[in-house]
Amino acid sequence: IVAEYDEVVRSPSMSIRIPSVVVLKDFVKPQKRVAFTRFNLFLRDEFRCQYCGTKAELTFDHVIPRARGGITSWENVVAACAPCNLRKGSRSLRQSGLSLRKVPRQPTAGELLNMGRRFPPNHLHDSWIDFLYWDAELEA
Repeated sequence: IVAEYDEVVRSPSMSIRIPSVVVLKDFVKPQKRVAFTRFNLFLRDEFRCQYCGTKAELTFDHVIPRARGGITSWENVVAACAPCNLRKGSRSLRQSGLSLRKVPRQPTAGELLNMGRRFPPNHLHDSWIDFLYWDAELEA
């Protein structure tokens, strides 16, 4: 443990400050394949509906509906707010009058890592600052 939050968790017999920065003793090689999870999908889509851009009530939507042969894949699933998802239903984009903000595709591990650095937005604990952005260009 390199740094800790001020908050404490307690058990009946002890109190422990919550770690905010930890160092691994062994290198963990990052995976090249990105897992297709709800969180990673929302992260790829920047936690925004890919039809209207809102951040509220996110679900996911099959661009080509499963009822029409669409599959659950990076290239066919996008984050969508509940109202847009209901509006689209089992119809095509053209039939529903909706359009995508960007074409869905499988992100690379590096792209998701960079997206994750911005999540949650505007929430970097002071104890993290010395340990983040080591690969960022320094100001002259």
